[in-house]
Amino acid sequence: MSEWLVSPSDTELEELDQFLRAHGGEEDLLLDGVHGFLTALAIGPTPAKPEEWLPEILHEPFVDPSLGERVLTLLARLNDAIAPELETSSYEPILGELDVEEGPPAFTARGWCEGFSRGIDLRAPVWEGRLGHDSELMELLGPIIALAIDDGVFESDAEFAPLGDDEYDECLAQIPAAVGAVAQYWHDHPLSVAEQNAPPGEGGQVPPRRRSGRWVH
Repeated sequence: MSEWLVSPSDTELEELDQFLRAHGGEEDLLLDGVHGFLTALAIGPTPAKPEEWLPEILHEPFVDPSLGERVLTLLARLNDAIAPELETSSYEPILGELDVEEGPPAFTARGWCEGFSRGIDLRAPVWEGRLGHDSELMELLGPIIALAIDDGVFESDAEFAPLGDDEYDECLAQIPAAVGAVAQYWHDHPLSVAEQNAPPGEGGQVPPRRRSGRWVH
């Protein structure tokens, strides 16, 4: 069991990334998306069990049982590492890389944001209800929403000017703090009994909508 509590190394993350690329479809999450997805569940209002989130990542049975065990172990360790990283202020999002003509690769949050949005989808009524009534949560998500809109993951009725390179990099740098702040928000503002049982409320600020998903309306 102790092996499951150790964060995957860079080599193991590369191994998991290669598996996801080899076995995923066009709409399936890659490593950056899986990390965003698991992050949203880890910091959200209610925990999700593996039987809920694994089908969102793995879409076909394992032909090789040993490979299956290996992949499940790496996913479990990636998931279990998020909370301790937040507690020790060592959380960093797994980002994609873009090739540029000159200089080092540029980082993109598109995959991470797509996964994060799918994690919210898994608890959509709860998130929608709170976001519709509490502007604080929307503000805490600000850098993530800005990146998601800029990368085309979210649509919004409001007009947003495209982020410049420096603004984009600044939002990237703010992801760890935003994730930690949202986790603290849900810790300090747990769901009431009424929220757990009631449908999403109307009014208040309306969150952006995913382009290809269920969040929001």
